[in-house]
Amino acid sequence: MKNDFIVTVVESHGMIDHDSGMKYSTLPKLSFVIVALFFGSGVVTTFAQDKNAASFDIPETDNGLPGAGPIRRYDWFKNLWKERRSGWAKWVEQDQKSLVFLGDSITQGWGDDVGGSFPGVKVANRGISGDTTRGMLIRLKDDVLALNPTGVVLLMGTNDLEEGAEPETIAANLKLILAELKKHDPKMPVILCQVFPSSATKKRPADKIKSLNKLYAAAVKGDAQVTLIETWPLFADEKGDAKEAEFPDLLHPNKSGYAKWGAALWPILATLDFLETKDDDFVVEPGFESLFNGKDFTGWGFRDQKTMESKGVFDGQPTSPDKRYVAKHGRVVVTTPPEGHRVQQLWTTREFSKNFVLKLEFRATPNADSGVFIRKPQLQCRDYPLAGPYKSLKQYRPQDWNELVVTVKDDVAHCTCNGEVLEEALKVPPSGPIGLEGDSGQMEYRRIRIKELP
Repeated sequence: MKNDFIVTVVESHGMIDHDSGMKYSTLPKLSFVIVALFFGSGVVTTFAQDKNAASFDIPETDNGLPGAGPIRRYDWFKNLWKERRSGWAKWVEQDQKSLVFLGDSITQGWGDDVGGSFPGVKVANRGISGDTTRGMLIRLKDDVLALNPTGVVLLMGTNDLEEGAEPETIAANLKLILAELKKHDPKMPVILCQVFPSSATKKRPADKIKSLNKLYAAAVKGDAQVTLIETWPLFADEKGDAKEAEFPDLLHPNKSGYAKWGAALWPILATLDFLETKDDDFVVEPGFESLFNGKDFTGWGFRDQKTMESKGVFDGQPTSPDKRYVAKHGRVVVTTPPEGHRVQQLWTTREFSKNFVLKLEFRATPNADSGVFIRKPQLQCRDYPLAGPYKSLKQYRPQDWNELVVTVKDDVAHCTCNGEVLEEALKVPPSGPIGLEGDSGQMEYRRIRIKELP
């Protein structure tokens, strides 16, 4: 059974620190041969484990190994590496076409099914506690690529820092891993998570993690195949360190921390069609009319940001020409720009001169920045707790749906989010369209509707 090979690395409220002596279960030592036919490529691969065949042992030296930087060879780690990988070799066939999570103890600690965080999604957890980016590069082919994944989620680099590796070395290993993933499947989506905050007491100081995350962002800038998620600000305190409430040992997340990580990934996985694949069945209430049909951008287009003249109408089109705006199952998805930041605006072709009530819902990835335009002036629509400017909201739901209600009377807009006031009296012109902006991160809008008042 698959569960016979689970390594126990979690106690009570968190992971056991390596420095204090990690405990893990002893797995049965078996000789086995597994033959898996990868139908997509027509290649038959044999995984063998015995005294005469290639094993899953960590290589004794660095000679000839790809990448640079530390490879851990502590006794506990060598045993864990071998046990985890030899166990996975038995699951290659059944784990084909999985969403693969590649990482270290943070990933491993989420469990084989990543805590059941993504119902209906076939997942494969390929985290090994204590692993480094170079270790992941070495095992990438057998542990990840052999599964012909439908997507890969990456979280890596924290253990390299503990071993004294410089951010530049770690980022170089990431680039090699990304190159191999892209070579294997140039269309396979890759989600790169920023390195989580930790603490200088764990040999993972905030300045090093910040530097590493900047290099990660630079490594994927302009790469539409890779989506970067800002998971560092999601967890960092005012000093840039982990919070004990979510990371009891300042390194490994507890249940609350994993829940936040899962919530951060959810909107991206929905955009990639792993989740939320059915149309929204919302029914517009009497008196309101929908401004978005849920399927395409009929009634929407681009405008010149200065003159507001039309620069293209997208009637019947499910995406904007550049694919930045995507109509998907009742949602307007403003996708994460590969450049990191790119300001862009989608506008209604109609203009509204009467008093009105505008209602819509939005969902933001961590630190996402966007906006809703009311006849042209912008109401900031962001992941408010991280990106501001309304950081003190008590009803805001991070990485979940939030409702905006904008009431315009006599050229003044009263704006609320989940019932809390954002702007008491925002001045707006006598007439103009409704617009949705994208800047950084991913923003989604749905249930966009308006009621014109007498």
